[in-house]
Amino acid sequence: MATSPTPPQPRAVVTTVFLSLLVDLLAFTMPLPLFPRMIAWYTASESADPNTLLARLLGAANRWRALVSSSAGEGYRVTNGASEKKWDVVLLGGAMGSLFSLCQCFISPWIGSLSDRFGRKKVLLATMVGNIASAVIWLYSTSFSTYLLSRTVGGLSEGNVQLSTAIISDVTTASTRSKSLALVGIAFSVCFTLGPSLGAYFASRSPPALAGYNIYAVPALITLVLLILETVYLAAKLPETRWTPKAKDAAEKKRAAESAETRLRRLRALGRIHGLFLLFFSGAEFTLTFLTYDLFAATNAENGRLLSYIGVLSAVLQARHVRPALARGELRVARRGIASCVLGLGLLAVLPTAAVRDTAPTAILYAAATALAYTSATVVTGLTAAAAACCDEEDDKGNERLRRGRALGGFRSRGQLGRAIGPLLATSIYWFKGPTVAYSTVATALATVYAFSQSIA
Repeated sequence: MATSPTPPQPRAVVTTVFLSLLVDLLAFTMPLPLFPRMIAWYTASESADPNTLLARLLGAANRWRALVSSSAGEGYRVTNGASEKKWDVVLLGGAMGSLFSLCQCFISPWIGSLSDRFGRKKVLLATMVGNIASAVIWLYSTSFSTYLLSRTVGGLSEGNVQLSTAIISDVTTASTRSKSLALVGIAFSVCFTLGPSLGAYFASRSPPALAGYNIYAVPALITLVLLILETVYLAAKLPETRWTPKAKDAAEKKRAAESAETRLRRLRALGRIHGLFLLFFSGAEFTLTFLTYDLFAATNAENGRLLSYIGVLSAVLQARHVRPALARGELRVARRGIASCVLGLGLLAVLPTAAVRDTAPTAILYAAATALAYTSATVVTGLTAAAAACCDEEDDKGNERLRRGRALGGFRSRGQLGRAIGPLLATSIYWFKGPTVAYSTVATALATVYAFSQSIA
């Protein structure tokens, strides 16, 4: 008589997912510090031709900056002698980041639904093929339009983060899920600390531009190798978890007693909070290095130390504080992180004032960075764990809108929409009215998000 397949072991699956996420996010974060110089390289060769895509986009950035400057009147102006051309490149770099997030906003629900239908592993491996194609296009991209194609393919293919969340939720129970999902946040913190530094290091080791290759061919090649290794590793080690049977623990049974409509309403409310939080937080995060350059003429090394401090502290908090705290309430953890963000942005808002700049600017800056590190460690992890708890355990028998892949894909989509709009919104306010008004506005908006989160049980 045939025996049924052995169910996957939760610890082994979670370990496999965590290690693959580390590789995936390293590959994702390595190109981030290269955007400005890559755009400058493309600009040097393409901007003179008005028919190129880059020339048209730079023209649009120039017109937007001129509109902001004229509307600001006698208001705030960027200092430290930054050239207009440089700020156009910065804005275009931010728009490239927004393009990736917009692609994720569009594709995430589809990836989730497909994983419900065909299985997590099959869809994850299919998305990895797209990621590999994106890296290949980057390696050979000698024009800006080709590199933009690489980012678009990557944005439409990236499914590792959301599918990792679904896979972990497939094999864990309600009492262990939050602690395991915190590993996703730890992977983010570690890779956003190491990845940009590695990208900058390998970029400095790149040979002069070779015919037919991108100027940063070495980081592109390393990214490609990492993605291929990740794909082989997942194909060999990751079992299919979509239809994993598991016993319900006491916490699972308690949540299962709630009606589907109650959980669906909570999931939608969590999605709105997720999107609104990332709308404002991602904008503040994006402008942080602008602020340090604007006020203190910070070098790349000084900004790197600041961002590394945030990343390392966030990873430590994830491991030592967030994982055990999630067991006492995912939404409570997220609320504390939002409150910490309001505090951190308040400190950044007073940083440009003469009283602070002349007394203890570094202390205030790093106090704000500490608050933002706590936010990075808590909010998205807490909200994601709370959203995962709303999903049906028996996907085929429950509400279709609560099937884990579809539900978590929609949840991620709202967050990515916030990430797409946030940087452009924040930089516009910064240019209009300066950092004090910008950070005060964002802090007030997040205080409203915090108040809204209190209405969710």
